[in-house]
Amino acid sequence: MATEVKLPEVGEGIESGTVVGVLVSVGDAVKRDQPLIELETDKAVVEVPSSADGVVQSINVRENQEARVGQVIVTLGAAGEARPASDEASVKEGVHAEAGATPEPSGDAGRETPAPSGPPAPRQERPQAPPRPTAAGSDGSGLVPAAPSVRRLARELGVDIHKVQGTGILGRISAGDVRTAAEGGPSAPAGVPTPVQLPDFGRWGDVERKPMSGIRKATVRTMAGAWSTVPMVTQFDKADGTEFERLRQRYKPQAEALGAKLTPTAMLLKVVAAALKRFPDFNASIDTGSLEIVYKSYVNVGVAVDTDAGLLVPVIKNADRKNVLELARELGELAEKARNRKLTPDDMQGGNFSVSNLGGIGGTGFTPIVNPPEVAILGVSRSAHEPVFNKATGQFDARLMMPLAVTYDHRLIDGAAAARFLRWICTAIEEPFLMALEG
Repeated sequence: MATEVKLPEVGEGIESGTVVGVLVSVGDAVKRDQPLIELETDKAVVEVPSSADGVVQSINVRENQEARVGQVIVTLGAAGEARPASDEASVKEGVHAEAGATPEPSGDAGRETPAPSGPPAPRQERPQAPPRPTAAGSDGSGLVPAAPSVRRLARELGVDIHKVQGTGILGRISAGDVRTAAEGGPSAPAGVPTPVQLPDFGRWGDVERKPMSGIRKATVRTMAGAWSTVPMVTQFDKADGTEFERLRQRYKPQAEALGAKLTPTAMLLKVVAAALKRFPDFNASIDTGSLEIVYKSYVNVGVAVDTDAGLLVPVIKNADRKNVLELARELGELAEKARNRKLTPDDMQGGNFSVSNLGGIGGTGFTPIVNPPEVAILGVSRSAHEPVFNKATGQFDARLMMPLAVTYDHRLIDGAAAARFLRWICTAIEEPFLMALEG
C-alpha cells in the first residue's frame, strides 16, 4: 500500500517554500525521519524528513519548484512493491513533478507567490495558473499570510482579509490588524509594491531571466512593507574607536585560544545590549491594533550576515546576559550556519534590534532600514584615521573614527532620544569601562 509523504509545517507562519534539493531517488529505501528534500523558506533552508519507512515510488517535486504545506512530495511503497513504469520515466524526463503536483490550495491557505512579469523564463515551463500577487490582492483573489485563527476572526467581524494591511514580519496579518480594519483603520495592503509593466528589454540585446530565491522574495516583501509603513529617520555620529580597537587586538589571541573570533561586531553587540537596557524604547515594538507599546524584558539582537544567497539576519538571544567571548563564539557559529544555509526558523526569529556592520567592506556611511516589528537598527561603516583636536595638548591627533548610524521608527522614538542613544553607544566605544561602571 502506498504512503503519501506530505510537506509538514516547518515553522510558525511558513506555508510554502522552494525546493532547493531532492535528497532521494526513485527506488531508494528510506527510513522514517530520513531527509527527503531541502526546502528554502523565507529565511532558511530546512530538511524535510520522511514520515514513514518505505521505498520511493515517485517524487512529486523537483528543484526550483514551490511546494506548499500539505502537498504530497514523495510517495512510498513497501519493499519489493512494484511501481508504475511511467513513474521512473517521467521523473527522468523532469516532468513527473508537475504532473503529480497537488492542486492549487483554495484562496485562504498558503503563502503568496509573486506573479511573473513579462515572458516566462527559458526552460522554466510550468502549468498555466492564475497570477498570484505577492501579498493579499485587493481583488480578493490572492492568498493571505495569516494564521487560521486570524482568518476566522476576520470572518466573524465581517472583514475581507484580502484587503487587510499586515503589519507583522513579511506582511503577516495579525488579529490586531483585523480589528483595526474592522474599526475603519487602514486596510489597503500599503506594503505591497504594485507590479510595474516592464518594457521588452530584448529589443536592445540578449537578456536572461532567473527566478528569485526565497530569500530575495522575502526581502522584496519585507523592505517594501517596512518602507511604506514605518516613518524612518536616521541619526549619524562618529565614535573614537582607537582604544576600542587596541582592546580588541590585545585580547584577540586569548579569544582565539578559547575558540572565538573577537571581531568588532562581537564587541559592539555587548555595547548595544547595554544600550538597549538603558534605553528601553529601542528594545520595544508598536502594536498599532491596540495602540500600545510592547516593552520586552529580554534583549535579542539580530546581526546582518552577507551570504551568497542574500542578506540573512540570525538573532542572538539574551545578548545582555552573555560576556563578549560568549557573544563572539555564538556570532561565529550563527554566521557560519547562515553562509552554509543551515539556519533554522528559530535562529531567525525573536529579534528586538538589529546591527548591520559593513565596515569590513568599506563605505563612509549608509542608512539601514528598520525591520518591523523592530523599531531601530544600527549601521556601522568602515573606521578610518582622522585628525582630532586634543584640547589638552592643543594639537591634532590621529584617531580611529568609527561612523555610526541609527535608523529609528519616528512613531515611537523622537530625534533627541535617538541622538542620546547613539551618543551613549559612542561614549561606550570610546570608554569601554563605562559599561562596567553603569552595568
